[in-house]
Amino acid sequence: MHKLIDTHAHLDELQSVDLMLQEAQRNGVIAIVAVGSDYQSNVKILEISQKHYPFVYPALGLHPWRLANLESHQIDENLRFIEQNITTAVAIGEIGLDYHKKLVGAASKEWQKEVLRRLLDLAKKYAKPAIIHSRYAWKDSFQSVKDAEVGKAVFHWFTGFSSVLRNIIDAGYFISATPATEYHEEHRRAIKETPLDRLLLETDCPVTYGLESKYESKPTDVLRSLKATAWLKGTDESIIAELTTKNAIEFFSLNVTT
Repeated sequence: MHKLIDTHAHLDELQSVDLMLQEAQRNGVIAIVAVGSDYQSNVKILEISQKHYPFVYPALGLHPWRLANLESHQIDENLRFIEQNITTAVAIGEIGLDYHKKLVGAASKEWQKEVLRRLLDLAKKYAKPAIIHSRYAWKDSFQSVKDAEVGKAVFHWFTGFSSVLRNIIDAGYFISATPATEYHEEHRRAIKETPLDRLLLETDCPVTYGLESKYESKPTDVLRSLKATAWLKGTDESIIAELTTKNAIEFFSLNVTT
């Protein structure tokens, strides 16, 4: 059985969290990084991680999707909460930019970039990795992270241009493979072009994946990310598992032994 780490899971959005975590452990998952999306999400992520330590590790963040519904004082409150609990967190995330036209209509690009800058300043100040959402904002997301001089960053579920991907890799940052590696052409290209020493595995659960046959993902589906990545790379699953797990432990400074 492979030893795997799901480096990006929205555990606060799952039904029957305890059962999902037990299933994941039975299938070889040895750790999960649970990401936060806003204040309420971060509070719940801390509760779940405290209950399930050292299996679940918290990342605290503010997702760009949530900005449209927040006032400035609520954003300030969330950043204060993140800073107050920063020693517990293994990363700042999920944070980033999203330039989908529906979101930009409610939260402008400049507003998103300003909030991201403040979050990246925390990552830099406390030497924490940043978990980056970059949909349709690949170049600006990378530039924001680079300008903030953040030491460690992972661009999760990356589907952007190869030129930006090269910049990400050259800067020493990471890419993470989701179960969409089974079918999503832009994501498949990115994973294929990413060196193994810059690759992580994730699920982004409970995201719904699939084309003709759809399913709601759970932490165990990191196995699907592994299998699809191994097939794309033409490399044995055991090698992908060993390297990505090693990468995750080092990237997030996890208290995990293999």
